[in-house]
Amino acid sequence: MIPVDEQSWYRLGIALGIGLLIGIERERRKGRSSARIEAGLRTFAVVALLGAVTVLLGDELLLAVAICSVAVLAAIGYHRGREEDPGMTTEIALLLTLLLGALAMHEPPLAAAIGAGVAILLAARSRLHHFARRVLTEREFNDALVLAAATLVVLPLIPDRHIGLFEAINPRTTWTIVVLMLGIGAAGHIALRALGPRFGLAIVGFASGFVSSAATIGSMGTRARNHPELLRAAASGAVLSTVATVAQMAAVLAATSLDMLLALALPLTGFGLVAVCYGALFMFRNPALPSSTEQDPGRAFSFSTALLFALSITAVVFASAAIVWWLGAGGLIPAAAVTGFADAHSTAISVGSLVAAEKINVVEGTLPILLGLTTNTVTKVVIAIVNGGSRYAMQVVPGLLLTIGAAWLGWVLQ
Repeated sequence: MIPVDEQSWYRLGIALGIGLLIGIERERRKGRSSARIEAGLRTFAVVALLGAVTVLLGDELLLAVAICSVAVLAAIGYHRGREEDPGMTTEIALLLTLLLGALAMHEPPLAAAIGAGVAILLAARSRLHHFARRVLTEREFNDALVLAAATLVVLPLIPDRHIGLFEAINPRTTWTIVVLMLGIGAAGHIALRALGPRFGLAIVGFASGFVSSAATIGSMGTRARNHPELLRAAASGAVLSTVATVAQMAAVLAATSLDMLLALALPLTGFGLVAVCYGALFMFRNPALPSSTEQDPGRAFSFSTALLFALSITAVVFASAAIVWWLGAGGLIPAAAVTGFADAHSTAISVGSLVAAEKINVVEGTLPILLGLTTNTVTKVVIAIVNGGSRYAMQVVPGLLLTIGAAWLGWVLQ
C-alpha cells in the first residue's frame, strides 16, 4: 500500500497544474492549424501526471520506461507531421512536461517555476521569432555571443587572488571590469533600441558615458556646435553621461571593495541625483528630436575598448600600489588627483583594490577617490568649453559643477 499524505496530494496538484498550463498553450497553438494533429491540453495534463505517479510509486525503472515511451510517441508524432511542420517544439515540450511532473514530487516550487517559464516561452513564439529575424541585427547577435562567452566561459576560469609585485593585481577583478563594461554598454544599447529616437541624444549620452563620459561630452559639444537647434538635447546627453560615470564607479567599487562603496554611498548618490535632475531638465524641454537624429544603432559595445580600459585600470592599480609602498598611504592622494584627469574609475578601482588587499583602510580611501572624481570633472569642463563653445559650456558646466559639489557635500555630511 502506497502512503498518500497531504503533501503528496499537493505535489500531484502541482504536477497537474504544470501539465494544464503548458497544455493550454499548446492547445491554442494546435487550434490554429488543422494540417497536423498535435498533443493538446489533455495529453499534456496526463503526461505530467504520468511523471508524478511514477515517482510516487518509487520505481526508477518505471520512470525510465515512461520517459522512453513518451519519447517514442513524440518521435512518431514528429514523423507524421514533418512535411507540414518540421518544428519539434511540441514533442520536446511533451517530454519536458513528463520530467517536470516527476520533479514536482521532489521540488514542487522549482517544478512550478520551470513550468511557468516554459509556458511563457512557448506563448512568446511570434514575438521571439520577430525579434530574432527582424529586430536583432547580425552585429548585435555577435556582441551577445561575446558577452556570454566573457561572462559564462572566461570569468569562471580566471583565478580570484592577488598576484604579482606588491600583490596589487587580481586577475578576476580585471576581467570583471571587462564584463561590467560590456554588460552596461549592452544595457544602454538595449535602452536606445527600445525607446527610439525621441530621447535619442539623452539616451545615447547616458549609454556612451559608460565607455567615456569625457569623450561623450566632447562629442555632444561638437554636435551642438554644428547643429545649434540641438543645443539643449546635447547638453542633456552630456550631463547624463556623468550619471553613467557614477553608476560605473559604484559598480567597479562593488566589484573591488564593497566596504569602500558603502563609505562613499552618500557622495555618489548625491552626485548621481543632481546629474539626473539637471539632465532631465534639458531632456524634457526638448520632448521631440528631429528625425535627422535617427541613425543606425550600431554595435552594442566595443570589446577592444572594454579590454583596453580594464588593462589601463590594472596598470593604474599597480602604479598606485607602488606609490603607496614607496611613500606610504599619503602618496595615494597626489597619485589619485593626477590619475583622475584621465579617468576617475581607475582611481576608484585602484583604491578599492588596495582596501580589499588591506594595504589601506576605508577612511584613507575616500578622499583620493573624491579627488580623482574632481580632477576628472575639471577635464570635462575644459572639453565642454573647447569642443562646444561658450553657449554649450554655459549649459553643461553648471551641471558638472553642481554634481561634484553634491558629491563633496555628501562627503562632509557623511
